Parts: sequence; structure tokens; C-alpha cells
Amino acid sequence: MISGVDKAHFLEGLALTIDPAELGNLLVIAPHPDDESLGCGGTIALLRQQGYSVHVLFVSDGTMSHPNSLAYPAERLRQLRESEARDALRMLHVSPDNITFMREKDTQVPMPGSAGFNESVDFVYELLKQVNPQTILVPWRRDPHRDHRASWQILMAALGHFSDRPRVLEYLIWLWELGDENDMPRADEMKVWCIPIEEVMDQRKQAIASHRSQVSRLINDDPTAFYLSPELLTHFDAPRELFLEEI
Repeated sequence: MISGVDKAHFLEGLALTIDPAELGNLLVIAPHPDDESLGCGGTIALLRQQGYSVHVLFVSDGTMSHPNSLAYPAERLRQLRESEARDALRMLHVSPDNITFMREKDTQVPMPGSAGFNESVDFVYELLKQVNPQTILVPWRRDPHRDHRASWQILMAALGHFSDRPRVLEYLIWLWELGDENDMPRADEMKVWCIPIEEVMDQRKQAIASHRSQVSRLINDDPTAFYLSPELLTHFDAPRELFLEEI
């Protein structure tokens, strides 16, 4: 498997710098609370700094991060993760009024042909009409996490109802750690864009740290729990964010 560092160097070698102002008003689709901060938190902060509107849709409820916790059963964990998401977005200066929780079951976001897919598409379609973004940020279509791929599929189906589509850029989460050669974008498939985020790195780090249940042992009674270790977080330390756009 290609290392995360090698993947990053490969994509950085293809990347062209883009001014975040070119994205305009933004809709961010985050499969789980924390994806928004990890994948595009710096871009969110820069756009808010420049006065653009940013709306964030959280697709799943995030409750499978600690499936065996007695202290945090699913409903309590959902409430905690939504509170953390609001805290993170406050760090990035996103208004609470611009946050939507879709609350699909974590690890079970519907794929095409499965139960609930059409209803999820309708939900996103209605949100798109309400928000009317110039650009949408969504996880990379071949991100190794199934919920990330499902979120991309839901968005694409919703956009099929529009004759004049917003711009779509795809951000990277699990490609670094878990992706193989087949998950990588092809040079004839996607453009690679780079947004420098040096000036908002502290803000972004504070947003990531706000997801305390994911980056710490706050919930300590589930040995199977997911944990964003310091080693994993090194994939998101670079003072830039990369996005893929279909050619």
C-alpha cells in the first residue's frame, strides 16, 4: 500500500493553488462530525473570514464511534457529538443557524438501491434549494469509508434534479490512511486544487480539538472505540487543504 506521505506528495505535485474566494458561498457535506474540520476546516475559516456564507450538513449521527459504551449509549453519544460539532464550527465562525443534522445511522448511510436512499436524496435536494450554494464540498467519491462514498452518492443523485449545478469539490479524509492504488484519483479524471491555510491553522486545530470524544479518551469504557490518535492526525497537519474536481 502507498504511504500517506507518498499519496500527499503525489497529489501536491499535481495541485494548482486556488483562491478560496473563487468558491463563494459554501455547502459542506460531512458524513460524520469531525470530517468538516479535518477535511476542510481551514477553507471554511478562510471563507468566513472573507464574509462568505458556509452551511454544514452532517449526514450521520456519529454513534458508532463508541458502540459498546455504557456511559454513552447511542442517544447520549449523538447529543455529545452534535454539541462537539457546534463547538468546532463556532471556532470556524459558522453560525449555529447554518448547521443541519441529517441523523442517518452511522456506518449505515444509505447507498443507491438500499432502503432510505431516495428519502436521503430528497432531504439533500431540499437543503440545496434552501442554501443555494455556489460550491459544495463533499468527501472524495472513492474515500475508503463507506459512509463517505454513500454521502457522495446521495449528493450526486440530488444534483441530478438541477439543470444548473453548483461547483463540486471533493475533500480527502481516509484516503491517506486506508486508501490503496485503486482509490487514488487518476490524472485524466480529476484536477487537484490546493488552498493554503497557514493563517488559520490555529483555528483549524482548535476546531479539530473540539471533537473531544474522537481525539481523546473522554469516553473510556469501550475498548473497541474509534480514536483519532496523534499519529492519525499527522495526516492533517499540513498548512494546506487539497480538493479534487472532476475534469
